[in-house]
Amino acid sequence: MSENNPSRKILIIDDDPLAVKLASSLLSSSGYEVLVANDAPAGLEKAMTESPDLIVMDVMMPIINGFNICRLMKSQDKHCHIPIILLTSRASEDDKRIGEEVGADAYISKPFNTEQFIAKVKELLPA
Repeated sequence: MSENNPSRKILIIDDDPLAVKLASSLLSSSGYEVLVANDAPAGLEKAMTESPDLIVMDVMMPIINGFNICRLMKSQDKHCHIPIILLTSRASEDDKRIGEEVGADAYISKPFNTEQFIAKVKELLPA
């Protein structure tokens, strides 16, 4: 782990194994501790129990979509401070507006620029 973020935990919630692998690899190599949940219910549970420093989440998932998880997290006093990045293939202006309305701190469309992704993470988690 990098000395500049020794205890920063980032939770990735995504049902796409390839997206999880890419984001996880980028974050790990940047010195972050990475937690992974492959579906929304498991992600919500991990978010509540692990209290990560940041959440990176897909929007389109079965059972509960990322917008609803974001809305729920941001409505709870204990978790509302956790920054959330919605990382999704839904790139319409309406989707971005919904992301803003539910409290997402950033909305990044897939496929994403890896340098911009890490820059956004660092912006939301200053050293």
